[in-house]
Amino acid sequence: MGKRGGLSRPVLISLQILLAAALALAVTLGGYWYFGPYEGFSTETFVEIQHGTSTRKIARQLAHQGVVRSEWAFLAVRLLHPRAPLQAGEYRFGSAETPWRVFNKIRRGEVFYEDFTVPEGSNLFDIAALLERTDLVRPAAFLKAAADTSGIHDLDPSAPDLEGYLFPSTYRLTHRTTAKQLCLMMTAEFRKQFASFSPSPQTNVHEIVTLASMVEKESAIAQERPVIASVFLNRLKLNMPLQCDPTTVYAALLENRYRGVIHKSDLASANPYNTYTHAGLPPGPIANPGSGALQAVLRPADTNYVYFVAKPDGSGSHVFSATLTEHEKAVLAYRNGAH
Repeated sequence: MGKRGGLSRPVLISLQILLAAALALAVTLGGYWYFGPYEGFSTETFVEIQHGTSTRKIARQLAHQGVVRSEWAFLAVRLLHPRAPLQAGEYRFGSAETPWRVFNKIRRGEVFYEDFTVPEGSNLFDIAALLERTDLVRPAAFLKAAADTSGIHDLDPSAPDLEGYLFPSTYRLTHRTTAKQLCLMMTAEFRKQFASFSPSPQTNVHEIVTLASMVEKESAIAQERPVIASVFLNRLKLNMPLQCDPTTVYAALLENRYRGVIHKSDLASANPYNTYTHAGLPPGPIANPGSGALQAVLRPADTNYVYFVAKPDGSGSHVFSATLTEHEKAVLAYRNGAH
């Protein structure tokens, strides 16, 4: 039988050893110019490597974007590690790096992520403002994506937008993350967290999330959330208006007239989100509640309170009352400076 074409395994290994020695000698004799950090690197660069991209295409892409001197500089390093898998993803290069460092970054999968944190109680406008400070998702694109409720239709068929269902947490984003992808991440996290509370099949998600958003905006102290939830639930049972100031603020935000304080005219607004002029819950959530507020509504405290007033000491705590007389006394006491 004739011999097969190609080089034998021992010959290939010998060639790799010779190549390694040649590269080492090249660096020793001045090859640093070729294998050192590329002095032509000009600015922070992001390189997106798609799944299934060949080594040759990766090398060409790196050279084209000015990360390495030439594709051959990267391929030379690749020859020393022919079987090392190269990981897909977005990579950030903030300064000039050697072909060795570039190769190792991709081999190890040191993919670029930027943490994006959404605090509890943030509404759509707050999230858009946070995105404005980054160079990730465009705020306008986010607000447009948040208007698409098809992804939560099974949870809340009447939802006007994704308000309430964008779970507050920290998300890892890249420059390739789209507004739709961000919304999908956040609604997926909401589903995960809400399911962990084991709500009954009869739970009205729309009402729970709407009320939880109000509790979130009214409470700064975790221990008070179940009590505040009980106040709103008691008022609903008694057909009392909820008179929740944050709903009035939200109504003003929707009409682009909120300037940091509530005026008497705001309390008299006919906007359906204003719970001073409309009975029952507002049409939908006024913010995106966290786990504590959601649990507070699902497991409220057992009280007969129907009023609360914030203490003036800046602690964020409240005084709760079961009657209007008690409430008026508490309000008067704090106005007079009592603690």
